[in-house]
Amino acid sequence: MKSIINLPDLDAIAYTPHPQVQEFFNLLEPNPPAWLSEYINTPEMLHQQHISATCGTIYSDLFESDFFYSNLDHSVGVALIVWHFTYDKKQTLAGLFHDIATPAFKHCVDFMNGDYMTQESTEELTTQIIENSPEITTLLERDKIKVSEVDNYHLYPIADNDIPCLSADRLEYFLAHGLFTYRAINFDQAKMFYQDIEVEKDKQGVLELGFKTRKIARDFIRNACTLSTIFHENRTRFSLQFLADILKKLNTAGYIGKTDLYKLKESEIVDIIKHSKYANAFDQWRNAKSIKVSDAQPENTYSIHHPAKVRYVDPLCQGTRMSESCQLAKQMIDKNLSYDMSKYVYLDNVLI
Repeated sequence: MKSIINLPDLDAIAYTPHPQVQEFFNLLEPNPPAWLSEYINTPEMLHQQHISATCGTIYSDLFESDFFYSNLDHSVGVALIVWHFTYDKKQTLAGLFHDIATPAFKHCVDFMNGDYMTQESTEELTTQIIENSPEITTLLERDKIKVSEVDNYHLYPIADNDIPCLSADRLEYFLAHGLFTYRAINFDQAKMFYQDIEVEKDKQGVLELGFKTRKIARDFIRNACTLSTIFHENRTRFSLQFLADILKKLNTAGYIGKTDLYKLKESEIVDIIKHSKYANAFDQWRNAKSIKVSDAQPENTYSIHHPAKVRYVDPLCQGTRMSESCQLAKQMIDKNLSYDMSKYVYLDNVLI
């Protein structure tokens, strides 16, 4: 069974990122504004330390990752990128708050809600959580910022935009997962990618993050395609739906309420699972080394049979989409998009 290393002090009063994460943050923005720390160290944001950015896949040997990169790490990274390219306080806070409503196991709850294609169902509580936080609302009132100006990062294209455009959110998780989760890139590569990025405009005049150098953009796409495949491949889709179905069954049986997913630490939910009748199935998943696929539905075992959201990028480079200006980039993107998600995916003898 996997032993999770590099686990940060999740019970610290103030947010203290892992030294490797801090080095990454220093790359994203060497001079972060002092006020940002005040918003980070609010109870609602600090709770996100207890949620894995990997949607719980870090707990299984199906995945090579052993670095606990939290959802708070991700949110701070997004905020730093937005600040670096806009120096706009409202846009930066919108980036920081974009995942404040994330429950335990992150996008697994979207799978639980049947939202495995858009994976946005958990965003509905963002406004409510911000409005119900005395600490956050006090800071916003001090800074003369309305909740409506920071509770929807979709309003700001540098913070968020539609796939396959490059935004702060998309850039952060490709860089961070490449560095910490799957070790697909090293720090020098991340630095090369990041320092080549600038704010550009698409053909409709909408602002977007893009690259100055075609070769660097192509290398970024190569890495992003590798990670994109991991994000929607068989082992990932199985794991997110598997965890989602266990959570749903525990909820139906009265062991956990939906509000518990927003209040409890992810580790506390894991303990509940390990003391439930789903403990054996959970341990089989945790100890599994590989996943199986079949054209026909397998008998006498749990399986899944559906696609998932494909997270990929086709960034601008000097105002033009890379797929339009570079045939190799187009081939890499097309190969990523052609990943077969039509088969049944399962582990032997797993019953829930």
